[in-house]
Amino acid sequence: MMLFSGENTFRYGNVNVKVSGNTLLFFHPHTPYSYKPLSKKSRGYFCVFKIEFFQENHRLDLNNLSLFKSLSPPVFKLSKTNYKEVENLFLKMLREVKGDYIFKYELIKDYVSELYFLAMKWVPPENLFQAGDASKRITMIFLELIEQQFPIQHKYHQFALRTPKDYADKLSIHVNYLNRSVKKVTGKTTSQHILERLGGEAKILLKHTDWSVSEIASSLGFDDLPHFNKFFRRQTGSTPTSFRLV
Repeated sequence: MMLFSGENTFRYGNVNVKVSGNTLLFFHPHTPYSYKPLSKKSRGYFCVFKIEFFQENHRLDLNNLSLFKSLSPPVFKLSKTNYKEVENLFLKMLREVKGDYIFKYELIKDYVSELYFLAMKWVPPENLFQAGDASKRITMIFLELIEQQFPIQHKYHQFALRTPKDYADKLSIHVNYLNRSVKKVTGKTTSQHILERLGGEAKILLKHTDWSVSEIASSLGFDDLPHFNKFFRRQTGSTPTSFRLV
């Protein structure tokens, strides 16, 4: 999340968005983004976190935010009054993260939630994407299909859609078309998205369940433990057992 005052150009995937004045922006990890200040007077704040930060016991479900289901980039122009309110929330997060209060991260989660709901209350995002962008629609459905398989809630669960072809068949399109669309919109391959999400779920299960490593491997669709160990090391740089003990 970013709060900027000034003139800047933001790039969401392949789309450039020029903003001026007081602006609140949200960014999804599946969409490449960057920005370029157009004025030396540009200033602001940002907050970056991983989806695991909100994974448990919180009312904000990052997998189902309507903010990211729109074809519009989540860019919100703010009045002076609204800017002050948003700035105050960023300042609160800064104070908490530097403090030693035992529940400071719970407070920060609530501030993030408040930012999201304030944005949805004030103004709908500007419609800057073309609704007819087939690649973007396919990519959004593909990413949603991945998320629909999570969280893994039972050790005997089987992760079904494991390959790009599985998703292409589900969408009734050719796998090459799916691969091209996802790469064009996100800059990553379909396989990268699938494996990264599997890796994220593996970390959650290792940290927050008492399932054995073998049970976790099986629930994520791995035929044997060595295959899962190799996958996890490639994704994280450590073995599942070592990660669990940290």
